[in-house]
Amino acid sequence: MAFFRGLTAVSRLRSRVAQEATTLGGVRWLQMQSASDLDLKSQLQELIPEQQDRLKKLKSEHGKVQLGNITVDMVLGGMRGMTGMLWETSLLDPDEGIRFRGLSIPERQKVLPTAVKDGEPLPEGLLWLLLTGKVPTKEQVDALSKELASRSSVPGHVYEAIDALPVTAHPMTQFTTGVMALQVESEFQKSPMTKGMSKSKFWEPTYERLLKFDSSPSSSGLSYVYRRIFKGGKTIAADNALDYAANFSHMLGFDDPKMLELMRLYITIHTDHEGGNVSAHTGHLVGSALSDPYLSFAAALNGLAGPLHGLANQEVLLWIKSVIGETGSDVTTDQLKEYVWKTLKGGKVVPGFGHGVLRKTDPRYTCQREFALKYLPEDPLFQLVSKLYEVVPPILTELGKVKNPWPNVDAHSGVLLNHFGLSEARYYTVLFGVSRSIGIGSQLIWDRALGLPLERPKSVTMEWLENHCKKVAA
Repeated sequence: MAFFRGLTAVSRLRSRVAQEATTLGGVRWLQMQSASDLDLKSQLQELIPEQQDRLKKLKSEHGKVQLGNITVDMVLGGMRGMTGMLWETSLLDPDEGIRFRGLSIPERQKVLPTAVKDGEPLPEGLLWLLLTGKVPTKEQVDALSKELASRSSVPGHVYEAIDALPVTAHPMTQFTTGVMALQVESEFQKSPMTKGMSKSKFWEPTYERLLKFDSSPSSSGLSYVYRRIFKGGKTIAADNALDYAANFSHMLGFDDPKMLELMRLYITIHTDHEGGNVSAHTGHLVGSALSDPYLSFAAALNGLAGPLHGLANQEVLLWIKSVIGETGSDVTTDQLKEYVWKTLKGGKVVPGFGHGVLRKTDPRYTCQREFALKYLPEDPLFQLVSKLYEVVPPILTELGKVKNPWPNVDAHSGVLLNHFGLSEARYYTVLFGVSRSIGIGSQLIWDRALGLPLERPKSVTMEWLENHCKKVAA
């Protein structure tokens, strides 16, 4: 399969990314490699010393450069707008959206290898990009898929740990339990410091744990949790001839080729959203204590499970269905406006709209909309989502309290999954967690490779703030 759509397009994209790399701090180059460069770990072994030297130079030459002013509003407002973390794998721009190693979502869709012609990027390709900053060849992605499959055995105690929970436990609780159970056999559970390992090599056992976790949709009971809760415990065996996303969909019980493409899209667009969000920040923070990678990711998952973060994607579908339940399937624009106002006046938010950083429509929403227009344009729920796009932003703007009235990634994903039969909204955050393991895990490897320190930000009391403000005003 052709890796690029055409030499002219590649040339233009290379030129653009090369220009953007210096300002975005993202990918340093787009490099086509020979089919012999198939080993991901050897790629990292070459890159890491360069980046370690780069960080040392940055600290020695620019360590005292100020990055901005901190205001009381920032301290009281969840540290929004406060630069305070190094996150190499992605960068979020308020107007442009997310860039993965310098590549926007549309750019990434053009250059990453796919399973079918003009299809969605393969998650394995994005994993390679996040770790190396290089766009992989299809041969490299296929080799990585095979390597992941070779690591996909699951210890029996993982299933036993999940089975110890009531089947009614939330899917995220069961998912996190499976992740915690995997830590028992982790190479990192014995402190690298007590084993005499050089700090510069701490990334290597972290890399092994990431590839083990991402090796198979069954690696921590991901598909098992779904089948246990919603399908009477009847599991489906893995098909390791499939790519990661397709295998995951297959083990859940969905083999429609369009659903396989949706799973590839879903996983890749949810992988990473820079380091300031709750799940990414939590995984990074816990990892800074040299906690085991599985413990770090389990902590991240517990943050993702909050209704103001990853749980929001299940809330969107439930809210949309509540609209239909009250107004009927042929909802008019006026009825929809009335329901939105009713939601807001009831002290609730309209789920799927607004974002802590973005100030325009989320590009992750846009690419899902394009997928829907291609594969399910007549779906009633999709048509309702489209109508909400017209109705909700003007209302939120009229309120005058919302900085971003536009839809985010959660506004669309549940409707797509529901169309292909995955209608159990309680499971949607698990899908988010599956995706986020790629981004958080990739950055954790770089945290260890660069020797980033234990995080210890300064906290203050309200009394301290009051006294400080009085001194400044005097």
